Amino acid sequence: MSERQDSAAIIPAEGKIAVEKFPPPSLLKILAAHAAWLSGNPQGAQADLSGLTLNEMRLDGVNLKKAILKSATFLESYLSSADLSGTTLEHADLQNAILSGADFSEANLTGAKFAFAWISGGGFSDAVLHSTNFEKAHLQQSRFLSSTVQQTNFRNVDARKATFHQARLSESDFSGANLEEAVFYRARLQHCRFHSATAADINFTAANIVNSDFTLADLKRGKFNQAHVNRSCFYKAMLLDADFREAHLRHSDFSRAQLSGARLGKADLLGADLRGANLKGAREFTAEQLTQAFTDEKTILPNGARGPYLRHSGAERINR
Repeated sequence: MSERQDSAAIIPAEGKIAVEKFPPPSLLKILAAHAAWLSGNPQGAQADLSGLTLNEMRLDGVNLKKAILKSATFLESYLSSADLSGTTLEHADLQNAILSGADFSEANLTGAKFAFAWISGGGFSDAVLHSTNFEKAHLQQSRFLSSTVQQTNFRNVDARKATFHQARLSESDFSGANLEEAVFYRARLQHCRFHSATAADINFTAANIVNSDFTLADLKRGKFNQAHVNRSCFYKAMLLDADFREAHLRHSDFSRAQLSGARLGKADLLGADLRGANLKGAREFTAEQLTQAFTDEKTILPNGARGPYLRHSGAERINR
């Protein structure tokens, strides 16, 4: 019997899910052969578990580095601290799985499902995530450094203190997510959605953000210094004490946003929409910045006066 045929014994003939708390001998044999293959032993064989059902399996700490797991199912399985780096996990189903500390670096996660999974401390550096589903997953302190993220669902995830340093994100949805203290340092974001996200102390320092939506997001004390934030929407966003120093905010929509106490030293506000925004106590504004932006009678200017801003009015200065 070949290794591939032997692995099929993991699933009962009638097609029902095998409820195995610990790996059966057939799987252990595959894992042993895979370990040998990774070490360069000619007697080894790369693990291919494509299409297999491995639900509720105890696989904590398993080494499946560079394994082929296309369309494999791991519903409610235990894979804490597993090495899944460089794996092919296209369309794999890991919903409700326990994956704390698992390593998915350089993995192909196209179409993979992680909804409701527990992946705190997970590693996704240099991974490819296309149409991946993390809805309501636990991603606290997970790392997505230099990952490529496209059309991926992060709705309602708990990703506090997650890191996306230098990641490339496009058409991905973080609506309703908890991103408190998450870091997107030098990340590139296009057409991403953060609608109603909870993201106090989020860090977008030196990020490049284009055509993205932060409507109603809580971004208190958010760091956007030196970021390029062009044609993005912060309608009714909470930006109290946010840092926009030296940021490029051209043609972005801050209408009805709360910007009290925000820092805007040397920020480029050409064409920015500040109509109805609350700028009371916003710091480091200049007359030139406010004349380049759009204000109206509902704008509250830095000195507490109602707009629109008039040059030489002094309303850009905070009353002390």
